[in-house]
Amino acid sequence: MRAEALVNCMLVPLLLILLTAVEQSLLQSLGQVCTLSAESSQRRCKTPEGLICSGRGECDCGACICQVAEPGNYYGPRCECHDWVCVTYDGKTCGGHGVCHCGKCECDEDWFGEACQYQEDCNLTNKKSKELCRNPQGVVCSNAGHGQCYCGNCYCAAGWHGDKCELQCDISPWESKRRCTSPDGKICSNRGTCICGECTCYDVDPSGDWGDIHGDTCECDERSCHATYDRYSDDFCSGHGQCNCGRCDCKEGWMGKKCEHPLSCSLSLESSLKKCKGTSNMPCFGRGLCQCGQCTCHPPGDTRVHGRNCECDDRQCEDISGEICGGHGFCSCGRCICGDGWFGKLCSFPRTCEMTDAQSKELCETADGVMCNGKGSCHCGRCICSGSPQDWWVSGEYCECDDRECDKHDGLICTGNGMCNCGNCDCWDGWTGNACEIWVGTEY
Repeated sequence: MRAEALVNCMLVPLLLILLTAVEQSLLQSLGQVCTLSAESSQRRCKTPEGLICSGRGECDCGACICQVAEPGNYYGPRCECHDWVCVTYDGKTCGGHGVCHCGKCECDEDWFGEACQYQEDCNLTNKKSKELCRNPQGVVCSNAGHGQCYCGNCYCAAGWHGDKCELQCDISPWESKRRCTSPDGKICSNRGTCICGECTCYDVDPSGDWGDIHGDTCECDERSCHATYDRYSDDFCSGHGQCNCGRCDCKEGWMGKKCEHPLSCSLSLESSLKKCKGTSNMPCFGRGLCQCGQCTCHPPGDTRVHGRNCECDDRQCEDISGEICGGHGFCSCGRCICGDGWFGKLCSFPRTCEMTDAQSKELCETADGVMCNGKGSCHCGRCICSGSPQDWWVSGEYCECDDRECDKHDGLICTGNGMCNCGNCDCWDGWTGNACEIWVGTEY
C-alpha cells in the first residue's frame, strides 16, 4: 500500500509537468505565447557560422521565417537552402542530368559527380571510349595528367582545358581558382565556367529574351532588376531606373529595390507592400505589379486573374486544352465548384460508374501489379492520387509522377503560368521556358 502511494506521489508531479509542456507547446504553435527566452530563441535560429537564419529570414520563437526573394525562395530549418546556385557543367545546372536541391545537385539515375557530369553506365566499349578521347596526334586526353577519359569524354585536370584537355593555363590552378572566386566565395558565382582564371558566364534563360549575367566573376545578374512577375516587357527596374550589376539605381521620384514605389505615394514602401500582400507572402500573390498599395494583375486585360490582391487565378480551373472544370462545374476564384455527380480538383471524376470493384482495380494496377503505385486510391478505374497537403506533389495516370520536379521561378511551380505535367511544365498561351517564366505574348 505504501509503495502504491509512493508511486502515485511521483506520478502526479510528472503528469503536471507533461501537461504543462503540452499546453505550452500548443499555445506556442497557435502563436499565443513563446516560452523561450530571447537568447534561447536566437540560439535555435543560429547557423554554425553564427548567422541568424543564415541572414535570410527572421527568428520567431526559435523558428526561422525565411524570405522570399528573386530568383527563388529560401527554405530549410535555418533558411540555408536555395535552388538557383548549384554547380554547373557544360553551361548547364547539374550538367542537365539532375535537379538542384538546397544548393546541391541530386543526380538522375545513372549519373554522378558534383555536377552530375559522369554517367555510371557507359554503353561504349573501353576501346571506343578511348578512340573518342584521342587528340589529332592520337594521344588520349592529350597526355597523362591532363585529364581522364570516361565514356568518350575528357574530364580535364586543374590547369588544363579544351575538348581533349590540350590547352594549358599560363597560371597555376590555385591562381585560376582565386581569380574566378566571386565575392560570395563561389566559383564564377555558380553562374559560369572558370577557364584559366577567367569566367565564361552563361544565361539561365536559353532564349535570351531577358536577363543578362556578367561581371569578372559573373556576380552581376540583371534578372534581379526585373520587378517580381513583371515579365511583359524588356523594362528593367519597373521602367523607372537603371540596372547596374543587378542593382537598380532609381530615377528621381522613385524608390524601392525595383524602383516600383513612387515618392508621390502617401504610403510608405513597407505599407504599400503589406497592403498588396494580403494573406500571401508575395506582393499581389506573385501575379501582378504592386504600386502604392494597389495591385495591377497580369497579364493586363486577362480577366481570369483578378481580386484585390490578384488572389484569384481562374486559369487554375482549366486543363491544358483550356476546358474549365472538365465541363462539369464552374470556377470560383481559382477553384472548381463541381456539379452533381462529379468531384476532383478539375471535376474530372464521376461519383458513380457501372463497373465492379475488381474491374476498377484491374485498370488501376501498374505493370508490376501495384495499384496506383501505392500512392493513391482507385475509383471507377482511375487513380485518385493522395490529396494530403504532405503529398501534394503526387500525380499522373497511375500516381507515378513527382510534381516537385517541375521547374520553379519566383518561388512558384511553373511560375504560376502553366500546369505541372509529370515533372514538366505545360505552359499556357503566351508563356515559354522550362518554368513558363518567359513572356512571349504581346508587350505591354
